[in-house]
Amino acid sequence: MNACLLITDDVHRGRRLASDLAECGMWRVHDLYGERAPAAGARLILSDVEGLHSDALVRLRRILDRARGKGVPYLFLVHRNAARAEAQARVLGATDTLAATSAARLITDKLATMVKAGSTEVAARKQAVRAKSFLTAAFFSDQPITPAVAETGTELIVQAIRETDINDWVQAVQRFDDVTHQHCLLVAGLAAAFSGSLGFSMADRHHLAKAALLHDVGKTKIPTAILNKPGKLDEAEIAVMRTHPVEGYAMLVRGGFDASLLSVVRSHHEMLDGSGYPDRLKRAEIPDLIRLVTICDIHAALIERRPYKAPMNATRAYAILESMAGRLDADLVRAFRPVAVVSDIVTVH
Repeated sequence: MNACLLITDDVHRGRRLASDLAECGMWRVHDLYGERAPAAGARLILSDVEGLHSDALVRLRRILDRARGKGVPYLFLVHRNAARAEAQARVLGATDTLAATSAARLITDKLATMVKAGSTEVAARKQAVRAKSFLTAAFFSDQPITPAVAETGTELIVQAIRETDINDWVQAVQRFDDVTHQHCLLVAGLAAAFSGSLGFSMADRHHLAKAALLHDVGKTKIPTAILNKPGKLDEAEIAVMRTHPVEGYAMLVRGGFDASLLSVVRSHHEMLDGSGYPDRLKRAEIPDLIRLVTICDIHAALIERRPYKAPMNATRAYAILESMAGRLDADLVRAFRPVAVVSDIVTVH
């Protein structure tokens, strides 16, 4: 196992700290002002630099550029001027910060959390790539979509959310260029996380995720020039786009899918006040399963990158959901908040 790297401007203090943090693994203590460059390949990095003036900052950046591999967690210990140190940590790309006066146990726990978070991020990226490959082969290849195919895709999503978390899933999915793939995977992941936060049984959680995964399948019938247009659609293009719920329903209605799932595919753009489409359903005509997927669908559309817009901050996106009272189920929107705000990490452009 690769050693951990501790960068310090006081080697004696650094060695004492490394001894206190032995639970994290073997440490290499590197003198910030030493002549030798540190070896690359550290599995995590900790900086404990008290005098972080301009020269020290330059030296620290040079060491990090050499020693820090992609995805390696880096904890920055803050001395004295907290506001200035926090700014410096951001410039250096620190994963997190902690007061230098913190007890060794607190530092150890923070480092362990950072390492775990890094591993779940990698796992999410792998799962997302698997799911995207599955969608390409099963949903976007002009082959019939069967319940068995949908089950396979759903299990990929549910397993990914179980093994990682919604933060990492959102970031992983946002790396994909294809808008439709990105959106299907994002809505399904949000639905899986939402149902988990609501305490659904595994069967119900699976069912909601499957409905979310299939909700936009009708977009496979929409011309790519409209789907990927780098600008807002005109009225004629909007009319074509709005056929996707009916197209999706027609694709699946004779395929052995249950009625509740078919209703999500057809009605996920319906609104409680009757302003939605294609059937202008109102309140009691819209079951909870549809209401849940609609919330995930709208939130995903707001926070994801589109050809004509940058991704929106998730807190702002959730505020828009709240502003749609009367059109969306207000109780379910409130219940969605823990999932929405936790995904407020949209940085992929």
